[in-house]
Amino acid sequence: MQVTSSPPASAGTDLVADPHEQELLANVSPADWVNPTPPSVYHLLIIGAGPGGMAAARTAAALGVKVALVERHRLGGGSLSYGCAPSKAMIRTARAYADMRDAPNYGAVPPRTVEVDFQMAMERLRRIRARISRVDSAARLIAEGIDLYFGAAHFVGADAVEVDGVRLRFKKALIATGSRSIVPEIQGLTEVGYLTNESVFNLTAPPRSLLVIGGGPLGCELAQAFSRLGVRTIIAHDAPLFLPKEERDAAQMMSDALARDGVEIHLNSDAVSARMEQGCKRVELVNDGQVTTVDVDEILTGIGHMPAVRALRLEAAGVAYDPETGVHVDDFLRTSNPRIYAAGDVCLEHKYSNMAEASARLAVQNALFFGRKRMSSLTIPWCTYTDPEIAQVGMSVRQARERNIPVKTFTVPMHDDDRAITDGEENGFVKIHVREGTDTILGAAIVARHAGEMINGISLAMVAGIGLGTLATVVHAHPTQGEAIKMAGEAYLRTRPPHWGARLLRAWVNR
Repeated sequence: MQVTSSPPASAGTDLVADPHEQELLANVSPADWVNPTPPSVYHLLIIGAGPGGMAAARTAAALGVKVALVERHRLGGGSLSYGCAPSKAMIRTARAYADMRDAPNYGAVPPRTVEVDFQMAMERLRRIRARISRVDSAARLIAEGIDLYFGAAHFVGADAVEVDGVRLRFKKALIATGSRSIVPEIQGLTEVGYLTNESVFNLTAPPRSLLVIGGGPLGCELAQAFSRLGVRTIIAHDAPLFLPKEERDAAQMMSDALARDGVEIHLNSDAVSARMEQGCKRVELVNDGQVTTVDVDEILTGIGHMPAVRALRLEAAGVAYDPETGVHVDDFLRTSNPRIYAAGDVCLEHKYSNMAEASARLAVQNALFFGRKRMSSLTIPWCTYTDPEIAQVGMSVRQARERNIPVKTFTVPMHDDDRAITDGEENGFVKIHVREGTDTILGAAIVARHAGEMINGISLAMVAGIGLGTLATVVHAHPTQGEAIKMAGEAYLRTRPPHWGARLLRAWVNR
């Protein structure tokens, strides 16, 4: 089977005339926007209109609170423009191509030629992104009773910020400015040019080859997607395993999946220099003193994000922070200034959209209603959307042991699940960790094609206080991959001593 792609070209990024891009910008960054005239004071002022900031503003406005929302760039933040929405659109298209090539696995004849139309894939991405932006548009927020300001905000006191020369006073404030891409310090990188998540989705033509620097969630997701879209893809990561925050066997499965999709993998490798030679970007990778040189058309840096705090002038408000870890908050998300709270990427270790939204709503409750809800009380799952997906919630075994919590794990391989077998999606497992001697769920890890959907049931059980033994009694639709969770519960029940009634029945039968 031959695999071809649309003709390679330079990394086109000219989207000025693109109708989907024009719709996106009209919704999230209107060119003719005029900021409102501020009242004497706002009950709540929010800096940053990403997932967290918008969730907070909508929550407060629905309660009748006079709220201001300030955004310096685009509504929706990175999640809409550079993160969740565009990446998942690209991943879905890439998966369709991968399924076509893997047709024999499903009892089908593969097409003679799989021609990747990169331009069509990216047009779909932009169309979907524009459609989603309608929900988070400036017009929608205004209709919900939110005063919306566009411009860069900075603090000018303990109870005031300035936006484009206009002072806004507040009784309470929430910092939700999110994070920005980390650019690695590599000699020559700036000179040769590079992509980040803020520019990669503007490509209109595929590079012939791509080096992804960083093996975190974003790096792994995009490395696999680009490889499936016909791009020669190399990934370099400075640690022995990808996804350092996930369980080791999950990370190993991720490495195997990338290799199967044709990604060239360099672990324990640091990119140290880049230069242009004969029209290519030549990058030197160092592994234990050994130097490997790779020639690529484009370089994508995916090594993570840093909190966006530098332009806020937090010192003027008496807010303690660190440039690398972000705003300092307590378990109630309160900063060193009791008037000011923070939520999302700007202050939390785990930088996920659902984490930002949940923490922002918690902060609003604590700020406006003297709430005492703790961030540590929240149960928040996360997922890396590779194929298979890797999802996790709660504690890992390592974290439980660090806290001296006795833990027992029940594991079900996906190749034991009927639906996973019929779908040809047997790579993966369900692991559920319980406090030893009980069925109290401490956490779980799932590796499966639909792990992101499956983890939600375990999250619900943890929040509702439902034990693993009870999950074994839940009747699932059959056949489904979610039955692997029920199977883990049944495995737990088999470890429990038999009920006294069962012992009497056994004695009577064997008399």
